[in-house]
Amino acid sequence: MENELLVKLADKTLTKDGLRQLVEQDFGLVPVLLQGTCSQKAAVRYGCAKVLMDLSAEYPERLYPYMDSFIGLLDSKYRILTWNALAIIANLTKVDKEQKFDAVFDKYYGFLNNEYMVTVANTVGNSGKIALAKPYLIPRITGELLKVENISVTPHLTEECKRVIAEGAVKTFDVFFDKLEEKEKKKVLAFVERQLDSSRRTLSAKAMGFLEKWR
Repeated sequence: MENELLVKLADKTLTKDGLRQLVEQDFGLVPVLLQGTCSQKAAVRYGCAKVLMDLSAEYPERLYPYMDSFIGLLDSKYRILTWNALAIIANLTKVDKEQKFDAVFDKYYGFLNNEYMVTVANTVGNSGKIALAKPYLIPRITGELLKVENISVTPHLTEECKRVIAEGAVKTFDVFFDKLEEKEKKKVLAFVERQLDSSRRTLSAKAMGFLEKWR
């Protein structure tokens, strides 16, 4: 059954939507998809990861038993799988009764120092879900996100990329700003105020909107 599904995904006789529907009918197929993320074939690897990501948003409690496997995917040599894992883990925090995320908090936020913009942006963008699922982590999450102004420029992360990431941080802070302590609110407001003069128009506009809402 395993090989058959993955073969069909590879030769496109089974679509990602079709695969998702099969798993929705039998969540016992989740290990098959996890096996698929190790495939040498990109269509299988990324198809399975995409379906797992979509399912994690809709059925977090059904995918939570595999949390350790998704944490393992953070170390994938394929960046897209790392991005999928960042999203899946964030989706599962709302049902994380065993605090598995808490144990890998530093690893997760270590991706803010990644050399690739999209990896950093995914970490920032998924943080709102984590904050809402685990409010007691909000001070730590806030502290990590405030560091994005100081991340290093790399061949894959330019100054303009840093502005894109800062814009993502402003959007994420908007998700849980009302849950911050006063001291943290001041730090976040100062961060957002520093974005007002950005050369990136969407960032300065986002900052202005944030301040009009929260200041």
